Amino acid sequence: MRMLPFRLSIAAIALALGYAGAQAQTQRVVPESKAQVQLSFAPIVRQTANAVVNVYAKRSERRQNAAIEEYFRRFFGDSAPGIPRGRSQSSLGSGVIVDPSGLVITNNHVIENMNEVKVALTDRREFEADIVLRDPRTDIAVLKLKDAANLQAVELGDSEALQVGDIVLAIGNPFGVGQTVTQGIVSALARTQVGISDYQFFIQTDAAINPGNSGGALIDMNGRVVGINTAIYSRSGGSIGIGFAVPSSMVRVVLNSARGGAKNVVRPWLGARLQQVDGDIASGLGLERPTGVLVTAVYDKGPAAQAGLKRGDAILAVDGQPVDNPDSFGYRFTLKGTQGQTPLTVLRGGKQMNIQVRLMPPPEDPPRDPVRSRGRTPFAGATLVNMSPAVADELQIDIADDGVVIADLEERSVAASVGFEKGDQIVAINGERLANTKDADRLINRNGGYWEITVNRGGRVFTTVLGR
Repeated sequence: MRMLPFRLSIAAIALALGYAGAQAQTQRVVPESKAQVQLSFAPIVRQTANAVVNVYAKRSERRQNAAIEEYFRRFFGDSAPGIPRGRSQSSLGSGVIVDPSGLVITNNHVIENMNEVKVALTDRREFEADIVLRDPRTDIAVLKLKDAANLQAVELGDSEALQVGDIVLAIGNPFGVGQTVTQGIVSALARTQVGISDYQFFIQTDAAINPGNSGGALIDMNGRVVGINTAIYSRSGGSIGIGFAVPSSMVRVVLNSARGGAKNVVRPWLGARLQQVDGDIASGLGLERPTGVLVTAVYDKGPAAQAGLKRGDAILAVDGQPVDNPDSFGYRFTLKGTQGQTPLTVLRGGKQMNIQVRLMPPPEDPPRDPVRSRGRTPFAGATLVNMSPAVADELQIDIADDGVVIADLEERSVAASVGFEKGDQIVAINGERLANTKDADRLINRNGGYWEITVNRGGRVFTTVLGR
């Protein structure tokens, strides 16, 4: 390393120290008020904490001999010997009051499979709650408190305005110990490889989030909810500074659907199959780096086809917002709603262009015409419906021009026991192709007790033979 002359070095150091000292003197000031001495997040916590609640969910199942149990309880009470008890499950999480009328946002996994929900407020009031809407695809659920008044609600903020490094607070009920507030920063945005829900696009934070925080609020410095705390990455079960929250922009989509009386969240339908752009594809498209999504198939009756989108096109942005993979495209496209149009930035033949795509929900065409088999057939306990864009979107399967698909499956049913799964497309029975549920009903119940069934499961086609 080259050394400077000693005297010159001393002079340079002295000059630097003098400059630093002068800067320090100009930046340091005597606090003029108590508030300047006691800088704190307490005002934001006071503004928001009462809107963060505890959610207690339970599922109770009575056994088939419930009438006999009740008869014996009249004489022996709940401690009657030898009487089997009903099974129960429970879960504990957090939630956020987002409307003074009593609407509460929480995670779907907090109340999943539960049939009794109670909410406890910070002032120790407790209310029963109805489940207004569940959306497993975003892991968000909306509850409605019964007979609740004088509620403090917190406003949903704009998660799109967040930047990495912004300070945030996480409020919830970790480990069931009571309401807790932790502070951190936004560590990353648009996390998509988390594996939590279908619409993966999460805010990452280092604010401590632990079991029980699920459904709690991620608060910005304006006192608004910018995310619903959903998951953590942990090897021990406790926080290690890697937590994930559903952005408030997506939460608002679910909340608006609930306010509109919908039982399901209706999302816009593109009518195309997408694939992530990797290094090889990017090189073939002439892109400097892997970005965007590649169109691998276009449904001939969908908005993509009507807009002129073609197989081999690369979608780089939705309304000016860049997309890096199918998850980020799904998030950006869903936020646009189901009215009007939105521009897609498309790369085709080395040239960029904007294509206007109509925003519309997936149509239920043809109608479902459900068939439910309960006889002595392999499909007993399964509900078969006609394939349509709406059904394909609901079940998250690739759409086919026609056919029959299993839309619902009872637990412990014959259909479940022989290996059928929800989302299976029934292609043919005994060599005859199924065009609709009428064909399915006829072929399933045909006498003979022998079924050769061809199934398409996620693109894998196989045939199974079943008989009485």
